[in-house]
Amino acid sequence: MVSTQFEVSNSPPVRYPKSIFFIISNEFSERFNYYGMRTVLALYLTQKLNYDDDTATVIYHVFTSLAYFFPLMGAILADSWLGKFKTIFYLSMVYCIGSTLIALGAIPPLNLPATAMTVLGLLFIAVGSGGIKPCVSAFGGDQFKLPEQAVQLAKFFSLFYFAINAGSLISTTLTPILREDVHCFDSPDCFSLAFGVPAVLMIFSIFVFVCGKSMYNIKKPAGNMVVLVFKCVTNALSTRMKERHSNPREHWLDYAETKYGRQIVSDIKSLMKILILYIPLPVFWALFDQQGSRWTFQATRMNGEIGAFTIKPDQMQVINPLLILAFIPFFESLVYPVLEKVGIRTPLRKLSFGGILAGAAFVLSGFVEIALDKTNAVIPAATESQLRIFNGVPCDYHFKTDIPEYSQFTVQSLGAFEAVHVNTMQNTTFRFTAETTESFCVQANISTISGTFYLNPGHAVSYFISQKSNKTTLLEFADSTEKDKRGLPRIRILGNTKTTNNLTLKNNWIVDAHYNVSLESFDQMTVADGEYDVFSDNGTRRIGALKLELGGVYTVILHEVLENEFTLQRHIITPPNSLHMLWLVPQYVVITAGEVMFSITGLQFSYSQAPESMKSVIQAFWLLTVAIGNMLVVFIAEAKFVHSQSLEFFLFATLMFLDMAFFMVLAARYTYAENEDDVESCNVKKLDNRLDMNPSKLNQDPMVKGLENAKSAYTNDAYEKTESCES
Repeated sequence: MVSTQFEVSNSPPVRYPKSIFFIISNEFSERFNYYGMRTVLALYLTQKLNYDDDTATVIYHVFTSLAYFFPLMGAILADSWLGKFKTIFYLSMVYCIGSTLIALGAIPPLNLPATAMTVLGLLFIAVGSGGIKPCVSAFGGDQFKLPEQAVQLAKFFSLFYFAINAGSLISTTLTPILREDVHCFDSPDCFSLAFGVPAVLMIFSIFVFVCGKSMYNIKKPAGNMVVLVFKCVTNALSTRMKERHSNPREHWLDYAETKYGRQIVSDIKSLMKILILYIPLPVFWALFDQQGSRWTFQATRMNGEIGAFTIKPDQMQVINPLLILAFIPFFESLVYPVLEKVGIRTPLRKLSFGGILAGAAFVLSGFVEIALDKTNAVIPAATESQLRIFNGVPCDYHFKTDIPEYSQFTVQSLGAFEAVHVNTMQNTTFRFTAETTESFCVQANISTISGTFYLNPGHAVSYFISQKSNKTTLLEFADSTEKDKRGLPRIRILGNTKTTNNLTLKNNWIVDAHYNVSLESFDQMTVADGEYDVFSDNGTRRIGALKLELGGVYTVILHEVLENEFTLQRHIITPPNSLHMLWLVPQYVVITAGEVMFSITGLQFSYSQAPESMKSVIQAFWLLTVAIGNMLVVFIAEAKFVHSQSLEFFLFATLMFLDMAFFMVLAARYTYAENEDDVESCNVKKLDNRLDMNPSKLNQDPMVKGLENAKSAYTNDAYEKTESCES
């Protein structure tokens, strides 16, 4: 029979450390800075620094990779030399400098080298953010006295996790609003504010952290286990080279026993078993972290309008932290019990299923990309050119040319002609003649045009038929069909007018959005989307209306029929963003479900299976898989295995499926570790199963009563079903 004794202690309860407030505040501000900056980073690289999507993707993922590599360096620095407090303080200063460099570089009037400052700032942020990542939570744990404050310590980690998610959620929502809805320095956006607010909060976080110094329990460095592992492995390899013939050992790590002892060597052997399973894991992170790069670029070509509200492309990233908070209890209460019934019970099986879900998310993104291709701009190849002719006079013109496949065509009054695939490999100049038989143009002596089209391989050229001084002229200008990188409309106005040379466009949706247009130049402008009233005479006479949608590329012909009477004709060169941004939600839902099963399960598995002395080491290597995964994205983006974005998404999905097949082979060979707590937990679980089969004996057998009381003393974690229980 089990008896329980209670000892009454007269010592007062240990008070909750006041220093925790400063640490939690520091973590919230730091995570706000990191996620806020990273949310708008990809768009800043393309829209302001003029990198193409591939180069911006490379920079984004190199930065993310470094941010997950430097935690290893930060842990070594804190545990071996500086201690946690000094490491957090010094690297936070580096972090702050990086954030400030990016924010200052984004202020146009300063005329600073924005590209160099951004790259340098990202390096500083990677060092600072990565370096303090493993230190802050551990430093918070140092503030508690154990075992007296074990319950309070658990509450701290809950608060700490809440601060991380709160900082991420708020900044991911807010910074895109600061970027797009605030206009500064005569620009339709304000990246300087989107970077500046997180930078100010980072400065504040350092101030708050230092204010709590007098309250902190600061421990001296006691040595880093990661360093010890590397030293032990190095010693084993070097000793093996010297003694493998004279003193053979069963395992190559056994050669380090003389210097480091049997226990450390045994723990490292267990660590190696887990690290072998880590080999396929980086591929998951290669897919997961593209939410901030490729998927954000995908969203810029979509329509985010929901009533009066417009979703920003970078705001789609907020779906992930929102779903995480909802999915964790949902999976625990509903999904995992269902999966257990179909055989997915063990951590490694759940992890495999999570990886498969990530691959499925990229299959979905590939199909979305195929649908988006229909709205993409048609770009001329290196051996072809594009020709467009816009007719600004009130007569139809019939063209005859020596362009193959386009020998005869008609351009209607206020109409347009397009030849988007003209072969210019052999010839770049083509003769033409154009005639009209309409009486008005014949009487006005503007019935015939002749000349030469000059086409440039790999480029688009356009011509405008205009009437000046009773003479028809063909005006040439370079054209562009590409969508704006911000997803805004682009417009060019071609005017055939007599009484005005300037127009004003006033947006009916946005009060302060108005644009002055000179009809003497054919410049292409990027404007806000919406419905516009068009005015002449310095904005006093309304002559028409236009609707410009997100992502569309337009050419507008303005013809003055009579004095101060105008006709507007809009031509769509590249279709607007017709596919709605909400079509991205399914892929976000699937990859977030994959994250819950992959990331959370993987961390729990690693921590439970690692020997006590190796738990911090296994966390460091887990972060390294994230770093390696981001470098994989860099490699694929630079290698350009495929030239279609949809094919690239399918390539990543295929790679993920093959990777998980390899992981399943490794997992099948893995033998779960079983410690004393696991054995005791299994005994209690087996007893519980017997109780379920014989509930009538519960109140009859005193031994059963005692064991039932013992069972209730276990924590939920110790009572969970383990793999060894299943076997």
